[in-house]
Amino acid sequence: MDGRAILTLIRPANIVTSIADVIAGFAIAGLFSPLVFQSDMLLLVLSTIGLYGGGIVFNDVFDFEQDKINRPERILPSQRLSLKQATGIGLILFGIALVAAFASSMISGLVASLVMVLALVYDKWSKHNKVIGPINMGMCRGANLMLGVSIVPSALEEVYLISLIPILFVAAITLTAQKESSGQNKTSIGIAMLLDLSVVAAFFLMQDRLNLSMQSAGVFLLLWYGTNLFFKYRAFSDNTPTNIKMAVKVAVLSIIPLDAAFTAGFGSIPMALLVLVLLPISIFLAKKFAVT
Repeated sequence: MDGRAILTLIRPANIVTSIADVIAGFAIAGLFSPLVFQSDMLLLVLSTIGLYGGGIVFNDVFDFEQDKINRPERILPSQRLSLKQATGIGLILFGIALVAAFASSMISGLVASLVMVLALVYDKWSKHNKVIGPINMGMCRGANLMLGVSIVPSALEEVYLISLIPILFVAAITLTAQKESSGQNKTSIGIAMLLDLSVVAAFFLMQDRLNLSMQSAGVFLLLWYGTNLFFKYRAFSDNTPTNIKMAVKVAVLSIIPLDAAFTAGFGSIPMALLVLVLLPISIFLAKKFAVT
């Protein structure tokens, strides 16, 4: 099989953002139990790589017939990989993800299983629904954040509502991506911009309810919000496929600064800077491989 085709299929730039989710989850879990570097961290990072990669692969598998018309340049319609090969790759990635998560703990394994199910439901069915699809995709990210939190299983009961924040933002990304091939999605982008504002509001709520440090998180949150505001507003004003695709691409990559804001607010600024280092890596990969 063509190695570059496989990498293009799994969208490595996006996978890096899922690693940032899990590290942010570690920081949140650290509120309830002092964390030191341990093998379970590596297991959960490996799990999120498999989950995100597998979800993306099956998205393209289920979209094969539609992509032959709308996205013929993608790996499967262009016949650089067959449907059978892609399905096998997706199953292997999901298998690695579940084995790694269950090796960490039963709770982590169950959370990883939930992420996998949510991803498959989105890939096959819910993405075709304008309301349920964005919520479902956001739930994948929220559960992925909780995968990181599950390194301290007891913490899940205390902070599970934080998973609503990725749900809001990823729903905003999914709304922005609607009709990205044809344009004419101003209403969706407008709603997405309001959802971004609700994420900022949620950080202030966490400051009051969960002792998040806005002083530490503020710069990272501003980087995330300012970047998204600029590109979404441009796509709203000049509602062309090019600007919409750029807004989606930037939004996906900006998950890393958002995770850095979580990490700084609940953990430490040095740890958040470590998360932010993933951004140039993701940007570099985004130049080499497709993001959407």
